Amino acid sequence: MAFHLDDFLPYRLAVAAQQVSRRFARLYAAEAGLTIPEWRVLAHLNHSGSVSVRDIHNRVSLDKSVVSRAATRLEQAGLVAKSDHAGDRRLIALELTPQGRDLMDRLGQVAQAFQDRLLAELGPDAAALSAALDRLAQDPDAP
Repeated sequence: MAFHLDDFLPYRLAVAAQQVSRRFARLYAAEAGLTIPEWRVLAHLNHSGSVSVRDIHNRVSLDKSVVSRAATRLEQAGLVAKSDHAGDRRLIALELTPQGRDLMDRLGQVAQAFQDRLLAELGPDAAALSAALDRLAQDPDAP
């Protein structure tokens, strides 16, 4: 049996994730002019409170330099504030400004509507897919 990339589930999952991410990115780019890294930083800060670039990097699957550049652009736009990290003086803490929280309230509604459409598109398989993703996330280092 010959190997076919188009039949390889990890490849298909990666392609599907990228396509869904791009579809959603078009929405928040149109609404707020954000890039994917900027959205991920804002979305993480929206529920985490004040955290370091390292913390965000560990959570959102982006290089530290990408997170740092996104945070700088968001700070310049008045959406994120930087301060000294309480636990480690070598780190900078990031948190949403009131303007950033207002934007995330608006974008949260956009995200929820997008997710509702995606779940409808997936139909009855959505719950099984979500459960499978939860199981995979439990042990990301498994072979």
